Amino acid sequence: MPAPTLTGFQMRVVVGVADMAVSNNTAAILTTYSLGSCLGITFYDSVARAGGMLHIMLPTSELDPAKGQARPAMFVDTGLQMLLRETAKLRVQKERLIACVAGGAQFLDTKGFFNIGKRNYESLRERFQEHGLRLHSEAVGGLVSRSMFLQLDTGEVRIKVSGQTTEQVLWKNSTPISIR
Repeated sequence: MPAPTLTGFQMRVVVGVADMAVSNNTAAILTTYSLGSCLGITFYDSVARAGGMLHIMLPTSELDPAKGQARPAMFVDTGLQMLLRETAKLRVQKERLIACVAGGAQFLDTKGFFNIGKRNYESLRERFQEHGLRLHSEAVGGLVSRSMFLQLDTGEVRIKVSGQTTEQVLWKNSTPISIR
């Protein structure tokens, strides 16, 4: 008798704070939780059927270059470089890249004194421009925490807003959606 085969199997890969994951395993769902002022950034290439997710905390490593080298996923500048480099190893090409972002809330800073979420988002936009990248869909700002999911079999990106029971599609089959 032949061995049974698994079908419909999905593997959740959790990306922690100041962390990154890349994969070309189409059973994987890259997942990050609790994006307050942090940003979750996804890259996906439908031809390579590969992508990555980054969960950054701060806009730039300029204040602590040593920490930027030791923990590049902590910062927008060093984390984005690392995500580009590691997804390229999986044959992801910049020209085919679908990029989405979520987070950047004014979280735990309701008076806007530090504006970390806004500064993270502004830094990301600057870095995208420097690298000639296009941001396809976003769910940023506000006062809510979000979780983010990238399904590597389809490239679909979903978010779940804290306090809500259902997930929202952020990107699906070339359909950009902007949620604020």
